[in-house]
Amino acid sequence: MAQGSDNSDTSYTKPPSPGSKQGSTDDIRKVMRREKNRIAAQKSRMRQTQKADSLHLESESLEKENAALRKEVKRLTEEAKYLSTVLSNHEPLCTSLTASPELLYGPHPSAFHQHVTAPPHYPL
Repeated sequence: MAQGSDNSDTSYTKPPSPGSKQGSTDDIRKVMRREKNRIAAQKSRMRQTQKADSLHLESESLEKENAALRKEVKRLTEEAKYLSTVLSNHEPLCTSLTASPELLYGPHPSAFHQHVTAPPHYPL
């Protein structure tokens, strides 16, 4: 009896149980789900990186535009100051302005005295 049990213990292989086939199917599904999840996570990280890069480029572009607009505002402010000075210096000399200021809006502004020097050109 002991000999028979020894032989059967060493040569005995367990037959596949009916649940083991379902277990391997579950394992395949799990592996496939993990692979899909890995790919989805990779795509998500890629989109996030692209979005960050896009925002960075947009930020740089807006900073350049902002600097250019500030430069233009500074130039226009200087030009407005210059033109105000020219006008202030011209008003006492212009007889048309002192005689009848409402004529400034008349149909023939070219008839008035126009002694205005050219405004300076500010570098951009």
